[in-house]
Order: sequence, then C-alpha cells, then structure tokens
Amino acid sequence: MNTKLTAKRQTLAKLAAAALALCAFGSAQAADPVKIGFLVKQAEEPWFQDEWRYAEQAAKDKGFTLVKIGVPNGEKMIAAIDNLAAQKAQGFVICAPDVKLGKAIERAAKRHNMKVISVDDRLLDGAGKPVATIPHMGISGYEIGKQVGLGLAAEIKSRGWAPAEVGVLRVAFDQLPTGRERTMGAVDALKAAGVPAANIVDAPQTKTDTESAFNAANIAFTKQQKFKRWVAVGLNDEAVLGAVRAAEGRGLKSDAIIGIGIGGSKTALNEFTKPAATGFYGTVMISPKRHGYETSTMLYDWIVSNKMPPVETLTSGVLMTRANQAKVRADMGL
Repeated sequence: MNTKLTAKRQTLAKLAAAALALCAFGSAQAADPVKIGFLVKQAEEPWFQDEWRYAEQAAKDKGFTLVKIGVPNGEKMIAAIDNLAAQKAQGFVICAPDVKLGKAIERAAKRHNMKVISVDDRLLDGAGKPVATIPHMGISGYEIGKQVGLGLAAEIKSRGWAPAEVGVLRVAFDQLPTGRERTMGAVDALKAAGVPAANIVDAPQTKTDTESAFNAANIAFTKQQKFKRWVAVGLNDEAVLGAVRAAEGRGLKSDAIIGIGIGGSKTALNEFTKPAATGFYGTVMISPKRHGYETSTMLYDWIVSNKMPPVETLTSGVLMTRANQAKVRADMGL
C-alpha cells in the first residue's frame, strides 16, 4: 500500500508540475512585449512631432515599445509596414501619404496579422469611401474650417473692416479631402458673414508645408493686387504662416492681414511669443495629445485585451490667439 501510495503521490506531483509549467508558459505568452508602430506622412512637420511625443508618453505609461517611422510615399509606407512585421510589432497607427492607399494598408496589415488605426486623415477605398474595418481618429474638417471662418469674421468686424473689401486667400490642398473640407468650411463661414464669393482667391500648394504655401501665396498676391486687406485660411498652421510671410514680403503687416491656422502647433506658438503681433492672428487648437496618446493607447488595449476602438472618433478644436494661448493650453493639459 505504501509503495502504491508513494507512486500515486509522485504521479500527482508530476501532473502538478506540468500544470504549473503550462501556466508559466501561458503567462509568458500573455506577457510578450507589445510593440507598436506610429507612421506619419511628413515627419518633419511640428504637428506630427507633437503626435509622436505624446505617443511616446503613452508607451512609457503603458509599457510598450514605440517605433516611429516617416512614410512620405506609398513605397516607403509598405516597406515600413513590412519592417514593423519583421520587428514583431502587433499593430500600427498611421497617417498615410495618400488616403487612397486605404485598401493597400488594410491588405498589408492582414498579411502580417497586425491591427491598424488611422489618425488625422481617413483612409479610403477604391470607390472613395472610408475603409470601415480600420478605426479612425480625426476631426470634422468642415466644422473646424467653419471655426476658422467665424474667428476671421469676428476679427474683421472688430477691426471695422468692410467685408466686401476684404480678399480671402485660400491656400488650397484639395487633393486631400480633409484639406478641402477645412478651407471650404472657412470660406462658407466668411461668405455667410458678408464677404463676396468673388473675393475668394485660391492659392494651390504642392505640399502641406510653409515653403509651399509661401510660394503659392506669392503667385496669388501677384495676380490679385486690388485688395488692401486680406484674411488667410489653409489646411494647417504651416499653410497660413506661409501666406502671412508672403504678405509681409509685400509690405502687408498685421494691420492688413489676418491669418488663422489649424492645429495649435509649435509654428503657431512661435508666432505668439514674438515681441510684436504678426499677421498670424490665431489657430484652431486641435489636441495632438489626443491624436498621439489616445490612438496609441486604444491600439495597445486592442492588442492586449482585444478591445476594438470605435470605428470613428472625431475631436474638436478651440480658437487660440496670442491673448488666450496660456489658458487654452492649460485647459487642454498641455
């Protein structure tokens, strides 16, 4: 009996040890380090630098590894996704160089069994419709644009300018849907405030940076010299700053041009800290913290808890000027 009892105990001990080993293996698997990519179309732009900075904070808070990659074109984007897969990343956040690459991004993510969230620009399929399988965080471009237009209309009124005599420089990047939505929202608000449609001057830019906007604005100012007072709108802060710099080159100072950008980037803050006010009057502040920190956090939760983010999350903006910048930034926790 004792021999049988000892053998039984030994068998039970082996089974328990095997069970413990299995649990340990399962725990190790569950504790595999999480690695997330954050891909942006123009890594040099301040807005994307801010998004990366907040994504890094999320990585620190949640304990995952963040891989930041600039993807200025489709070829480099696909190579970056393949590179992430080789690094055993489980997913990525992306602001694509071309929104029409939505299905290509979806296929690449599926091929590597990675989860993906789009940020800022909504990804589209071949028919121009949003890719519903990819969660998105962005803004309502048209509504943000209207905020710009309303801010400009209020400042036009405050200065006693006659709306019919004001030129509207629309620094345009219409190949990006949200770019067109933003500027048209601003234009519609200005027209509703009394600015004639004939006063709208388009300045198409080839890229979304300050230099491209400066060049586009210069051409527009050369062609349209009848206006002595201007307002400027664009896709982002950089577009509006380019327009303001071009105006300054033609002798138009802050008493003759009002520019309101979008983004609340360092570009805007640098203007606000200058000793004297410039034609860059304000910016509709979008939270790069939400777009960087929250997308990364949502992706992390999706990877570790299989909690899929909402299909669409739209963030709002606040008009920030030289006068209220400290309060707006404090309210946003920046």
